[in-house]
Amino acid sequence: MLLPGAAVRVTNINDTYYGFQGLVQRISDGKVAVLFEGGNWDKLITFRMSELSPVESGSKKKK
Repeated sequence: MLLPGAAVRVTNINDTYYGFQGLVQRISDGKVAVLFEGGNWDKLITFRMSELSPVESGSKKKK
């Protein structure tokens, strides 16, 4: 489930932003506005929910 503030990754391989990670800003009518921040630019792009996947937070230790 995607909620505002969640980190997501673009999974649509045909999209210019494929593989980029951003933060969900808002969700409306099945579309998700994602904020990408990087260096000198910020960009807010709208995607369908099916084009995004949540990014797992935290680090996992290897034994």
